[in-house]
Amino acid sequence: MAKAIWQGVVIAESNNTKEIEGNLYFPPQSLKQEYFQSSKTTSVCSWKGTAHYYDIKVGDEINHDAAWTYRQPKDAARHIAEYVAFWRGVEVKK
Repeated sequence: MAKAIWQGVVIAESNNTKEIEGNLYFPPQSLKQEYFQSSKTTSVCSWKGTAHYYDIKVGDEINHDAAWTYRQPKDAARHIAEYVAFWRGVEVKK
């Protein structure tokens, strides 16, 4: 079971992650929603499309733009639509 951990708290876990470019993408239902807040940040990948970000909040600590998802990815990445990946200090264990 893969887990995403920040500040010692498991914020997502799943047996159904997908790996792309060294990042594990977690299915949306595996996220513990109470730790996620939508961010206004976006970025564009040439082959995946527009990424939308989330801030992660555990207690009083906020990790800005520490998770991202492709809500409507391009065809080449459609298999990760709505899946979420992490960075910025979020530990991902396989």
